[in-house]
Amino acid sequence: MRRAGLGEGVPPGNYGNYGYANSGYNACEEENERLTESLRSKVTAIKSLSIEIGHEVKNQNKLLAEMDSQFDSTTGFLGLCSM
Repeated sequence: MRRAGLGEGVPPGNYGNYGYANSGYNACEEENERLTESLRSKVTAIKSLSIEIGHEVKNQNKLLAEMDSQFDSTTGFLGLCSM
């Protein structure tokens, strides 16, 4: 038995919805593209911030190492003076 009117005369890809299915798909694709771009920009910002934090940590560690060395030499000098 054949049902009348199922897909007859409708261009391929429309599935009888007169373009509504395709337009919904396009809207979803546009939304996905927009959200993807937003996520991409956020990831880029976080990446560059983490790189800056890494540079700052290296600089702070260098300063702390220098301070430690200076304190050690001062402690040695004060130890000699008190004898």
